[in-house]
Amino acid sequence: MKVVVTGGAGFLGQRLIGELLRRGALTDAAGERRPIDEVVAVDQVAAPATERVRSAVGDVGDAAFMARAAAGADSVFHLAAVVSGAAEADFDLGMHVNLDGTRALLDALRTEGHRPKLVFASSVAVFGGALPEVVTDETTPSPQSSYGVQKLIGELLVGDCTRKGFIDGRAVRLPTIVVRPGRPNAAASSFASGIIREPLAGVDAVCPVDPRTSMWLMSPKAAIANLLHAHELPAGRWTGPRSLSLPGLTVSIESMLEALARVGGDAARSRVKMEPDARISAIVEGWPARFDTARADAMGFVRDGDFESIVRDYAREYAR
Repeated sequence: MKVVVTGGAGFLGQRLIGELLRRGALTDAAGERRPIDEVVAVDQVAAPATERVRSAVGDVGDAAFMARAAAGADSVFHLAAVVSGAAEADFDLGMHVNLDGTRALLDALRTEGHRPKLVFASSVAVFGGALPEVVTDETTPSPQSSYGVQKLIGELLVGDCTRKGFIDGRAVRLPTIVVRPGRPNAAASSFASGIIREPLAGVDAVCPVDPRTSMWLMSPKAAIANLLHAHELPAGRWTGPRSLSLPGLTVSIESMLEALARVGGDAARSRVKMEPDARISAIVEGWPARFDTARADAMGFVRDGDFESIVRDYAREYAR
């Protein structure tokens, strides 16, 4: 079995590839469990290569490159994206990667002729505007950012290509993933990891939003588990739309900082400085923070227990 992971050199991509290698097998579109012979990490930079992992470096918006990278794929995890803040700041770049890249991948897969599985990492940014207090499976997406629009179009394309029988597609809307290690990125939500990661490393951090702001969050561990669960669910379990919102936690910035203090002490908490940023606040406060994920719950997707446990897990694995 050949598995392709776009965004394979990134944090989630690398964690996903590690778990794929640990498991050693996945089910194909026919439901048959098959050993993983090759994983292709597609990204704009090289990913670490091993005996079973090959790096494909190129532009995901380049149709010819994607056709080569995805040739012979049995399963694809499509994680590659220009993140929210960058997609809002550079419309053309966001459209090229998030929309053209998804279209190029789908065009490549539909020529395969054996209905490959595709897990598309979407986002709760597909929701926005006037929303109910709790977003449900029946809430109509109405994105208020270019990133959200691009993700929603991707969901619709995945659903239509599945309807046409080209692929077996599954689109999952990820909450904000916290805590991410490494350096900050251009995502509007990047600060949510930074206000935990940097203080635990003895570095000052800036919080650009009101501390009363709540966010819909998920740990990296739960994200990987849910991406793989989305892949392994039999096609018959995906009744109705091929898109769904994943379970998460509603956590206020205040609660996040309280968890930081319990794990890292008052010294860590004191390293977070409140510096409001109107641009970031407008994007983040436009995202829903409370969901009823009854459909995902019934399908067996997992939810983190509490935010403090997420912080403690990060501290054990990464903090120095």
